[in-house]
Amino acid sequence: MSECCGSESLKSEQVQMDNAQKRLLWTVLVLNGVMFFVEFIAGWLAESSGLIADSLDMLADTLVYAVSLYAVGKAIKYKANAAIFNGSLQLALAILVLGNVLQRLIWGSDPNASTMLWIAGLALIVNIACFLLLYSHRNGDINIRASWICSRNDMIMNIGVIVSALMVAELSTAWPDLLIASVIALFVLKSALTVISDARAVKSGAKTDISSCCG
Repeated sequence: MSECCGSESLKSEQVQMDNAQKRLLWTVLVLNGVMFFVEFIAGWLAESSGLIADSLDMLADTLVYAVSLYAVGKAIKYKANAAIFNGSLQLALAILVLGNVLQRLIWGSDPNASTMLWIAGLALIVNIACFLLLYSHRNGDINIRASWICSRNDMIMNIGVIVSALMVAELSTAWPDLLIASVIALFVLKSALTVISDARAVKSGAKTDISSCCG
């Protein structure tokens, strides 16, 4: 009887832990999802490849959180299937951003430094909020840790866009915007390939887990 009660207690604790993880992941998912739309639209209107690329990074995180949310309490094979879809979408979007950069290199662009600065600053605030929300859980579940690492690296990306905005304003040239856009797109491209490779290895039994969005 005591063993049965102990088993039920463990199950109850696991359910509570899973629910707490789900609430946390839903929170950061919504924050990143909303910021993706804001940053993408602002980047398009401001002719900023840097903002568009940074919005791609926000979308990549949103997808990672969605995969982590989907994987809570499920077998690893479900996470692997979702991760392959996630990585494939990230790969396609990264290629599109690099195409956008190439187009602006050929035809020219005039990014709005003020819009870049304000929107990248807002994205930084959102990522700081996600970082703090995930911080206390960083040493727990591997999905939460992966999400925390992504938020930490995203803050560096946001700062890069802010610096590029200041350089665009100071130098009156678009190249800092195109440079940061290329860096972010290549970063997401590498991460997407890593996620796809790991997910396939998990499905074949060669690995036991999938790397985070941060490669």
